Amino acid sequence: MAKAKVIKGNCIGCGMCTSICPEVFEFDDDGLSKNKLGDNTELDPSVVPAVKESADSCPGLAIVVEE
Repeated sequence: MAKAKVIKGNCIGCGMCTSICPEVFEFDDDGLSKNKLGDNTELDPSVVPAVKESADSCPGLAIVVEE
């Protein structure tokens, strides 16, 4: 199963991931994206395509999808 991690140092807070996949991504108190399920949580297969789209759309390359 897949997992999604956000590399905080790369995130610019543009909101692409939160708009593409709000089931997984949200903003933290600093205005940066985070995986609201936790970086080590296995993703439900139904959200994996949107998570991958979020990673591909991220201008800071801040999202890593591990399969």
